[in-house]
Amino acid sequence: MSTEDEDLSMWDEALNEQAEAREAAEEDGAEKVELEEFDGQEAPISGEEKRKLDAILDIPVTISMEVGRSNISIRNLLQLNQGSVVELDRVAGEALDVLVNGTLIAHGEVVVVNDKFGIRLTDVISQVERIKKLK
Repeated sequence: MSTEDEDLSMWDEALNEQAEAREAAEEDGAEKVELEEFDGQEAPISGEEKRKLDAILDIPVTISMEVGRSNISIRNLLQLNQGSVVELDRVAGEALDVLVNGTLIAHGEVVVVNDKFGIRLTDVISQVERIKKLK
């Protein structure tokens, strides 16, 4: 089995664990929400619109995951060394912020698969909410 196959296998296991957790939550009385089926066939786009979309799809963006923030004085900053602990404004287990070019787009949780960190998105900010924050 190749490394790529092993990585995919590990991600499949993580997704299966997530599905099992969801099933357990439903058994505990969590309410199931029915979502509209997405067929991927909204209004067809014209050739001009497709050309415009293709032009932006390869633009690189910076994605970052923020665990938390802290304000400290320069004096305390200069005293930091290996082993120092900086208290953050979030409690353990609280969702991380997922930012693209500094704009909040989602919340997520850290996962470890095959000794690599990843983030599982738990809540994606709607386009309407993101636009409101820009104004």
